[in-house]
Amino acid sequence: MDRLLAGYLQYLRVEKQASPHTVAAAQRDCGAFLRYCAECGVTDAGRVDLHTVRAYITRLHRQNRQPSSLRRCLSSLRGLFRHALRQGLVQHNPAAGVRAPKGKRLLPKVVAAEDLINALDREVEDSSVRDQAMVELFYSSGLRLAELHGLDLPPGNRFPDELRVLGKGRKERIVPVGAKARAALDRWLCQRSQHAAANEPALFVGRGGRRLSQRSIQLRLAAWARAAGLPAHLHPHKLRHSFATHLLESSGDLRAVQELLGHANLATTQIYTQLDWKRLAQVYDRAHPRARKA
Repeated sequence: MDRLLAGYLQYLRVEKQASPHTVAAAQRDCGAFLRYCAECGVTDAGRVDLHTVRAYITRLHRQNRQPSSLRRCLSSLRGLFRHALRQGLVQHNPAAGVRAPKGKRLLPKVVAAEDLINALDREVEDSSVRDQAMVELFYSSGLRLAELHGLDLPPGNRFPDELRVLGKGRKERIVPVGAKARAALDRWLCQRSQHAAANEPALFVGRGGRRLSQRSIQLRLAAWARAAGLPAHLHPHKLRHSFATHLLESSGDLRAVQELLGHANLATTQIYTQLDWKRLAQVYDRAHPRARKA
């Protein structure tokens, strides 16, 4: 069983090129399940059945684990046993028929467009140029934290109007960079040479002139928001949600938003339509022949 898990994690790292977070979650979820199997005296993957998996999920549910955690755990177990099936170690996937309890899907939290624009339009101090550029880029292009963290210095003296980023599953996509964001990034490029270490490729650098860590990016965004007077805590994914919501409100083009976000499935993007129900209701009132006022 331990060799099975080790082989699956290696498969995720090498063949699937999964992110470190995905590998760590799979290791945590599957490792806990294998320890449960050992408690039950199940030491062979072929002896794990649907009842074993269901009993384990029931135990987690009784421990008040959230439905989202249970769904992630089941996803990890399905992946583990799909790998075992390909290796000929099991005859079927015991996690395939087990369902996690449904939980309420929380809507993404966003920053009001007016609040964000007012914060971004205020005068920028020299010490805040880098942080302002990061906020502008997150909001302009809808980047994930890992995507912005991995950006390297672009060629040329001015920032380009589009970027090639590496998203989940190492899938590349091209995202636009708006004029306001380019101006903020050009200001940062003028300062960057004073802070970056020799031969450092990263676009955003911190102390010591090396690539700014993901945690540091999160902390700098929160500090920027407090200084700008934003009424709520700011983090990278909230800016991504704001990008998607505000773009959908203005365009109504769900497919375009899906492409810009790099979502594999349209269903993932559709959650943003729930945030824009007021606008959709107005469109309905104007457009539907039985809804229009006489």
